[in-house]
Amino acid sequence: MTIGSEGRDARLIYAGGFLRSATVSLVGVVLAIYLAEIGLDAAAIGLLIGIGLTGSSLATLVVGIRGDVWGRKRMLIALAILTATGYVALASSMNLRVLIPMAFFGMLNGMGRDRGAASALDQAILPETVGPERRTWALAWYNLVLDAGHALGALAGVMPTVLARVTHVSSPTAHRATFWMCAALILASVVPYLALTSRIEIVRHADSRKSVALDPRSRRVVTRLALLFGLDSIGGGFLNSALIAYWFFRRYGTSEADLAVLFFAARALNALSHIAAAWIARRIGLLKTMVWTHLPSSLFIVAAPAAPSAAIAGALFLAREALVEMDVPTRQSYVMAVVKPNERMFASGVTNVTRNVAWAVGPAVAGTVMQHLALAGPLLIGGALKISYDVMLYVAFRRVRPPEELSVSVGADGIRSTR
Repeated sequence: MTIGSEGRDARLIYAGGFLRSATVSLVGVVLAIYLAEIGLDAAAIGLLIGIGLTGSSLATLVVGIRGDVWGRKRMLIALAILTATGYVALASSMNLRVLIPMAFFGMLNGMGRDRGAASALDQAILPETVGPERRTWALAWYNLVLDAGHALGALAGVMPTVLARVTHVSSPTAHRATFWMCAALILASVVPYLALTSRIEIVRHADSRKSVALDPRSRRVVTRLALLFGLDSIGGGFLNSALIAYWFFRRYGTSEADLAVLFFAARALNALSHIAAAWIARRIGLLKTMVWTHLPSSLFIVAAPAAPSAAIAGALFLAREALVEMDVPTRQSYVMAVVKPNERMFASGVTNVTRNVAWAVGPAVAGTVMQHLALAGPLLIGGALKISYDVMLYVAFRRVRPPEELSVSVGADGIRSTR
């Protein structure tokens, strides 16, 4: 299996996703530090990130309900343009009254990971470009490409520091120049989207309510998954990249340059883990791969606050990053597998909007916890919530298998007997 074996539309989706993820990751490293430089406290920073995620949640809901009616290609282009406006606002204003509405409409993402409305569209599109037996691999390659973008974007987090030293401008000015570059990168993602073919679309009647309906069985499955994914994402909101970077900065005095290297390494590990996840899933099943890789990653992040040095904390963080993303392609494949093809856009939208709403809750609360209770509070709370999610997910869905896993022999729970 290689990226080249996927269809042309899949490669275009990969290209757009790469540009978007690189930009999101760069912003995740530098956003909180920049906002602190212009006078915002931790609570205000968390609030602004939460508002951006609220806007992303609304956009994801719209995508789930109307994406197939308005057109997937058109929606991808519109989302790119709106995101660029959010970065332009960061680059051109320091007024919180301006930044708050622009963070909402621009879907400002301080999470450091590309998990917004455009990602929900991608997840519904990619299974249409391959057969069922290659679905998990297509999503694994997609997430590898995204995390390659995340890695390079994180490394580019050193750019404000380099600009300030080379051009002798202030740090806030260097950060604003970086946000202008981010806006340009997001707009560049429109180019591959313009080349997408009509194959990615599912034609529906604009007045058909049935276009977003699930049958009762699918509705029950998607509802339960969405609620559990919401719990996971509340935990993830406490562990967003902007606040983790801020924790390293405050706890150990880690420089922005060192943070860029740390997050580059984390995203590189994320990228490699996606391929490992697809390989493991072929042998033990999607659900087991999701749970038994995700749970230990939370234990590593819970242990990080006890680290006596930045090096040990960084090692625990990287151990977590080597495992935490293995559930992403498997989770996406699982959701797409347990519903019908014409239900995928809605299922992707519902599960992703639940995640985004939960993410929006996390940063605002985490910022308050960090400022008023304990600097490491978000790491402990976020890790505990994620551990609870893993246990509940396995208990609730251990008997619900994707169609391609139903042909295994008796007693080989989740292991495929044929390839």
